[in-house]
Order: sequence, then structure tokens, then C-alpha cells
Amino acid sequence: MRKEADRRRDDERERAATSPPASHASELDRLIHERLRLGIVSALAANESLSFRDLKRLLRTSDGNLSVHARKLEEAQYIVCTKSFEGRLPRTEYRLTAAGRRALERYLEHMEALIRATRLS
Repeated sequence: MRKEADRRRDDERERAATSPPASHASELDRLIHERLRLGIVSALAANESLSFRDLKRLLRTSDGNLSVHARKLEEAQYIVCTKSFEGRLPRTEYRLTAAGRRALERYLEHMEALIRATRLS
């Protein structure tokens, strides 16, 4: 009986040492955590830049949905948007900023810590 209690206490200590603090979940970057915005940032992290059309096709979303989420990322300065014309056709190009790359790295590190903590429990 005593050994079981000691083992449980040791397990709890190990979990506490390897788990992010309980308040850590509230530190999750909600801006990136949303599925489509995470997709935008991830796609831009893997590519120097992507056009609106490329992102729309890659993420399988609508014009309006992509516009709204890209604008939120742009307002947070995670991405930059460059508008130009190719002939008479408008072209919108997106690129990840240094701040956006850092935010994605922090987000991924946080998620990896949560995964490790979950697997240990």
C-alpha cells in the first residue's frame, strides 16, 4: 500500500516537472491556433511567398474566408501582403514576416510540450 502511494507521488512529480504549467494552455497563441490561420502561416513558412490563388487552392477555402483570416494575420504583422497587377489581372502575394515565423516557432514548441506531457501521463 505504501509503495503504491509513493509511486503515485513520484509519477505526479515527474508529470509536473515535464508538463507545461496549467496556465500555459492560456498562453497558446489564439491567433495562430485557428485552423485556417495555422494553415496560412504553415504554408508560408514552407514557401518564400504564395499568391492568394495558391493559398486558396492549397487550403481549400473560399475567397472570403481566406481574406478575413489573412487580414487578421496581417494586422498582427505575422504576414505581409503585396498587391500588384500582372497585365490587367490583380495579384495578391503573401509572405511570412520574422515576427510571424517566431510566433509559429513558439506555437509549435508549445504544442510539442503539450504532446510530450500527454504521452507521459
